[in-house]
Amino acid sequence: MKEFILTETQTENAVLVGLITPEQNEARSQEYLDELDFLASTAGIKATKRFTQRLDYPHPVTFVGSGKLQEIKAYTEDEENEISMVIFDDELSPKQLRNLEAELKVKIMDRTSLILDIFAGRAQTAHAKTQVELAQYNYMLPRLKRLWTHLERQSGGGSGGFRMRGPGETQLETDRRIILNKITKLKEDLKEIDKQKANQRKNRGKLVRVALVGYTNVGKSTLMNLLSKSDVFAEDKLFATLDTTVRKVTIDNLAFLLSDTVGFIRKLPTELIESFKSTLDEVREADLLVHVVDISHPAFEEQLDVVTKTLSDITQENKPTLIVFNKIDAFSYVEKEEDDLTPKTKENISLEELKKTWMSKLNENCIFISAKNKQNIEELKELLYSKVKEIHVQRFPYNDFLYQDYSEQ
Repeated sequence: MKEFILTETQTENAVLVGLITPEQNEARSQEYLDELDFLASTAGIKATKRFTQRLDYPHPVTFVGSGKLQEIKAYTEDEENEISMVIFDDELSPKQLRNLEAELKVKIMDRTSLILDIFAGRAQTAHAKTQVELAQYNYMLPRLKRLWTHLERQSGGGSGGFRMRGPGETQLETDRRIILNKITKLKEDLKEIDKQKANQRKNRGKLVRVALVGYTNVGKSTLMNLLSKSDVFAEDKLFATLDTTVRKVTIDNLAFLLSDTVGFIRKLPTELIESFKSTLDEVREADLLVHVVDISHPAFEEQLDVVTKTLSDITQENKPTLIVFNKIDAFSYVEKEEDDLTPKTKENISLEELKKTWMSKLNENCIFISAKNKQNIEELKELLYSKVKEIHVQRFPYNDFLYQDYSEQ
């Protein structure tokens, strides 16, 4: 069967393409392209130029209009630019994908396939690899046809003008059957893994479960390392963590389980949500959510909203949530008075000033920290201690389990 799943990253030059629509203004479009650039960099791809176009909605045939498509083509055909890939910021339909490849004669990717490629390169455990492979097959199944367009259907001269199927169609059907069988097998494998994971969660006993959640690359793994005194992989790249990591944390005499989950992202592919549902079970079954926000990111408000909405869809309930604004060491904002024509960027914001902002009023349990500089971590530990203790006392009001020394358990 023709190989069609990307499993390795190569250093290539690419251009990025996005749209400015009534639902997505120019500033928002640039933010999305910034994120797409970061995704490309994480995959080892260098984005050298961006193209945007104002449209009411994506062109159903080529995503962008014919004029913009020719502009992109001229740039990619210029040998000095050495472009081997064009990446679109939205998911392309099979029809758009075929037409773009035929016109531009370079590799075409969209945000979904790029994220899947990153996941494929970062999956380490059998669980993560199975999840990623299932997501890849689900994504590629409706796009199989483009892989066999170079094989034309043949018609024979049999009696009555009988039309025989050519090798392209035969191979396509064979591949489709193989992929459907693999999807079935992968789903069965995941069911078994999910059962094992569910049993593991049951065997964790009476300890309160706390889950770190948040947008990708906000510092969850760094915070996990600080609180659990462990060495969870952390890197300044998107999706550094794929597998859920669970560690026992003890603060004073109180122990609880802390899990570090995969980060969310805007326009999260539906294939990933379905394949990673067992990972998200850690979020569903958590007693307390610690929502980590990168306050230094220019679009942190939207990131916060994306995660909040995704959590609402996943859990279907209002779980106790602690919002942790991380990276305050890198936070700055533009300070402007009414008659000030030269606004100034204010940096090195104090904790006292941060506590007076609108952010501190979002949730009654908000805290500002810098995991990198270990700033305000002790206050975070105190807040976690009080929240976990509150949950435990509500659950086990008549035992003294809470006050035992958990260090040997």
